[in-house]
Amino acid sequence: MSRVGKQPVSLPAGVEVTLDESKIEVKGPKGVLSRELHPLVQISQEDGKVSVAPVDDSLKARGLWGLFRSLINNMVLGVSQGYTKVLEINGVGYRAEASGNTLKLTLGFSHPVDFALPEGISASVEKNTIVTLSGIDKELLGQTAATIRAFRPPEPYKGKGIKYAEETIRRKVGKAGVK
Repeated sequence: MSRVGKQPVSLPAGVEVTLDESKIEVKGPKGVLSRELHPLVQISQEDGKVSVAPVDDSLKARGLWGLFRSLINNMVLGVSQGYTKVLEINGVGYRAEASGNTLKLTLGFSHPVDFALPEGISASVEKNTIVTLSGIDKELLGQTAATIRAFRPPEPYKGKGIKYAEETIRRKVGKAGVK
């Protein structure tokens, strides 16, 4: 039995769920999200709660049971509250600038890095070094943050690079002077 899958997803006020045979659509005050369903899970909706159950007792169906419950819960939280990720840029001369749907990063390369944000993700920059990404799709937001971080991941000697705000960088000691 899946501990996660057994729990129903409660729908807050203003969130509507539409079920088809192979698709679920969640509408809320912040937007609309939809996802294709796997044939090994079945979803039912009753009095403000969405329940997920496996079709049979196979290992794959039981594995997808908790996954789809978590995916639906993330969709409901996304359209009602939204998600944010904060990135910090550390390094001399490293900075970011948001203009429209583009994030312009200066990361010590010979050229600036222009990153086009995907549809549904917005960015704001504070103090030229703190980038706040926000959106309703948790999966797309995490992938966008990981792509931006991959341009210049933090290095362990000086800590220069792009890191998540909650991330800690394990620092290494540099070379010792030879005598």
